[in-house]
Amino acid sequence: MSEALTRFRECQQLLEHLAARGVVFTPYGSLGRAALLLDRLDEAQSLGERAVKYAPSRYGVAAGALHLLGDIATHPDRFDAERAEARYREALALAEPRGMRPLITHCHLGLGKLYRRTGQREEAREYLTTATTMYREMNMPYWLEQAEAEVRELA
Repeated sequence: MSEALTRFRECQQLLEHLAARGVVFTPYGSLGRAALLLDRLDEAQSLGERAVKYAPSRYGVAAGALHLLGDIATHPDRFDAERAEARYREALALAEPRGMRPLITHCHLGLGKLYRRTGQREEAREYLTTATTMYREMNMPYWLEQAEAEVRELA
């Protein structure tokens, strides 16, 4: 964890240095995902928002960042069901017409988990079933296990 945090800080400093020089590119979403995994929610939120801001015409980057923001909004310390649902749906709106299947599936999983948590069982079942099917079709065993665990929690 200590090493990961050190690398996170190094990457963050590099991005700030480049941004100060006018070089703006879009690894903010990836760094935001790392911040979320390190449980650094404020930084994850800020980086996710920056990714959306700097990627308005880079739909894949923006969709991934919106998914990240949905995940942050479902974190137990930041739970906001309305915000999470809105971000996941925004990500889906960008990802679906572009055939971004893994991201689409992650959004379905996120919505399924959200609906399970808020007691909307039918909606949860629908999204979790879709996510499970898609993960299986794409041969993504790690994520398939995650989706199946959510289905078990629903039962």
